[in-house]
Amino acid sequence: MKEFAALLDRLVLTPQRNGKITLLVDYFRQTPDPDRGLALAAITRDLDIANVKPAMLRGLIAERMDEQLFAYSYDYVGDLAETISLAWAAKEPSRVNAIPTLGDVVASLARASRSDAIRLVEKWLDQLDASARYALLKLVTGGLRIGVSARLAKQALADFGKVDVGEIEELWHGLKPPYQSLFAWLEGKAEKPASIAAAPFRPVMLSTPLEEPDYAKIIAEDYAAEWKWDGIRVQLTAEAGQRRIYSRTGDDISHAFPDIADAMNFEGTLDGELLVARSSTDTIEIGAFGDLQQRLNRKIVTAKQMESHPAFVRLYDLLFDGAEDIRALPFAERREKLERFVTTLDATRFDLSPLVPYETFHDLVELRKNPPHPIIEGLMLKRRDSTYVPGRPKGPWFKWKRDPFIIDAVLVYAQRGHGKRSSFYSDYTFAVWTGPEENPHLVPVGKAYFGFTDEELKQLDAYVRNNTTERFGPVRSVRAEPDHGLVLEIAFEGLNRSKRHKSGVAMRFPRISRLRWDKPPIEADRLETLESLLRNADPVD
Repeated sequence: MKEFAALLDRLVLTPQRNGKITLLVDYFRQTPDPDRGLALAAITRDLDIANVKPAMLRGLIAERMDEQLFAYSYDYVGDLAETISLAWAAKEPSRVNAIPTLGDVVASLARASRSDAIRLVEKWLDQLDASARYALLKLVTGGLRIGVSARLAKQALADFGKVDVGEIEELWHGLKPPYQSLFAWLEGKAEKPASIAAAPFRPVMLSTPLEEPDYAKIIAEDYAAEWKWDGIRVQLTAEAGQRRIYSRTGDDISHAFPDIADAMNFEGTLDGELLVARSSTDTIEIGAFGDLQQRLNRKIVTAKQMESHPAFVRLYDLLFDGAEDIRALPFAERREKLERFVTTLDATRFDLSPLVPYETFHDLVELRKNPPHPIIEGLMLKRRDSTYVPGRPKGPWFKWKRDPFIIDAVLVYAQRGHGKRSSFYSDYTFAVWTGPEENPHLVPVGKAYFGFTDEELKQLDAYVRNNTTERFGPVRSVRAEPDHGLVLEIAFEGLNRSKRHKSGVAMRFPRISRLRWDKPPIEADRLETLESLLRNADPVD
């Protein structure tokens, strides 16, 4: 556990991507099986320890610490695992030969009942130091927040074994922790594992933002244009009777969209955008991203949810036509094959992303400003001769999103962050004015936790502490009046009506773009300003 704890500490304190990869590669090289594979599974969230719950940990600490004192400590620290690891008072001195390995912990918990599991955790907490206690608690609750995505961990594996990350991606869903056959191959001790997963994930091709130096490259003869829809990118793979729906990062989300999986009566691999949409004889009514959120991240989807929020995929590309891998063909040829492929699919679940005709770059400028549908967030531009390659090569595909919307709002609540931000109030709820101008009041319209620098975070944290009016657990209410408060400039990608929010609106990807220390709160925007931006009058959640 000490080695795993040291890895987590270093990953949290290392902001650079390449630095994190180096730490992971060194850990894989120095750590034996099965510990390195179990650590990898914990980082990629593929390790499930189901018999230890946060409530049980609260019960443990309650046996050793005054409840009110713990509440104060938890409020200050902001993270349950970190609070317990720091406050824990061992009943017995630590013995070096009693400290468990990561493999010991996972194997013991797998065999234990729920009542035995929590007593094992108690014993280990007595034996470990604060850093290892924190790692243990994060491991058993599955709450790792260390700035490492599953994709980055797979890149570290690729660097460790000096192979292409695409090979790791295509094997991944056929492997199980602790990945001993994978590590044996990467170390040159065994043959490459055979992929036992039918319908595997194929690494996706991504685009780069279109910026002014590249404007001159975009001519109609070279680049095809498509609308960029506000859903989530998915890959649909049907092979040997197996049907899988993957996110762009390779997560299998088939269980959340059985209506799409049931309609995948084809052999091949498709690339597209997952949306919520209702189709009729002549039209397809695309729902807002808020509709799609009603279906995302659900373990079980009811028939009622599928009926009220039917899933739909707008298809962009064809990677496998039956068993034939066509990724090496130019986009124009794949597109022709896709057009034929789509005619065989269920039109109530799938359609073809239309190409956008244009003659000059100025035409694209105007189209980007005035898209024909509110759920369009910009344009995709693809070289007609581009092959489908994993990753984000610059040049073949560009995305050109619409400029974000900007409003001024007033800070009203702040909450502690997680991980390295657990000591700061870093999650901010903001509001706009509503009601009569002579007696206005604030109504919350969104929450943001990024967009500011580390120095600005310190300024915001100090402001929150000095202007707190009430406390609600880890949340503080911040003084916000017409002549006293902090105005935040908020950028966001879109806006929809919402029945769940008191304001009646929901923002898409809000972030803080500027701190307006110079602006009086009363000059922040009003709710009417947001309502005037609404393009879709139908409620989304």
